Amino acid sequence: MSFRSKETLEIWLSEFRSAREAGDLIRVIIQDGSDGSDTGLVIVPVKNSSVSIFMQPIQIGEAQWRITLEPNDENTVLTSHQLHALASELAVAAELCSYLEARSIGHEEQQDAAPADDAATAENA
Repeated sequence: MSFRSKETLEIWLSEFRSAREAGDLIRVIIQDGSDGSDTGLVIVPVKNSSVSIFMQPIQIGEAQWRITLEPNDENTVLTSHQLHALASELAVAAELCSYLEARSIGHEEQQDAAPADDAATAENA
């Protein structure tokens, strides 16, 4: 089944950062899928807000991603400069989500089996 592992997402995030020079605080964590697979979860920290942002594929094998903004019980009070910074952070999150969707189209995660081991086994047979 097709999915994006933590390792794959970290590579894609690194490439996004290199091209965009933004998103230094964004990180990927392991998220266990229903079958125990590492499906990856992208966390986007927000500096001046109590809102938490994370993104993940809508479902394993889908190219479309969803962004979740989790509210906190606290109100967020901002100055105009902080609001501009928040808008910039949200723009980077939106760009990253679009980037991840584009990279996900047609992506097939490699299996853990090592081809070198198969070749060695074939030679010994």
